[in-house]
Amino acid sequence: MDYTVKVVLVDAPGFGRTITRLAHEIIERNRGTERLAFVGMQTRGVFLARRLAAKIQEIEGIRLPVGMLDTTMYRDDFRTALKQPTVQVTEIPFDLYNLNVVLVDDVLYTGRTVRAALDALMDLGRPARIQLAVLVDRGHRELPIKPDFVGRNVPTSINEEVRVRMTEIDPEDAVLLVEVQNT
Repeated sequence: MDYTVKVVLVDAPGFGRTITRLAHEIIERNRGTERLAFVGMQTRGVFLARRLAAKIQEIEGIRLPVGMLDTTMYRDDFRTALKQPTVQVTEIPFDLYNLNVVLVDDVLYTGRTVRAALDALMDLGRPARIQLAVLVDRGHRELPIKPDFVGRNVPTSINEEVRVRMTEIDPEDAVLLVEVQNT
């Protein structure tokens, strides 16, 4: 699929400010960092989770555990939409029991990936609470899923997508609104 960039929603400095704001909101809502952990959803959610944990360490002086989660095998379209699914790593090197887990993803759309992530997390342990943090909420929900922490709300049309770029795997930090051309 080809796409045309319609607008840069968040540039690199704005990206950093958004991470800082989200980190402060997470600390405030959890009344500190006790029993707090992050689980990032593959791929960019993992990088966002690491950045949020690093920012909280900078603010509070506390190093929080960060895990990574792949939801491929839990997706409801696993057998129909995914021709050759790429299964990525799930690595949660800490016990989820009784933790306040912040599940992190880059873009929230239909809610189906988050539903799959919740199923996967519950198979791995029993957190005290699971909160959802997303960099962008673009609407068009198909399931009753609502994020607890949102970097930016971006209403989109069906032919638009939100692309998150991060320096860990892309040339820059940015959030782009793009128009998709089906070829």
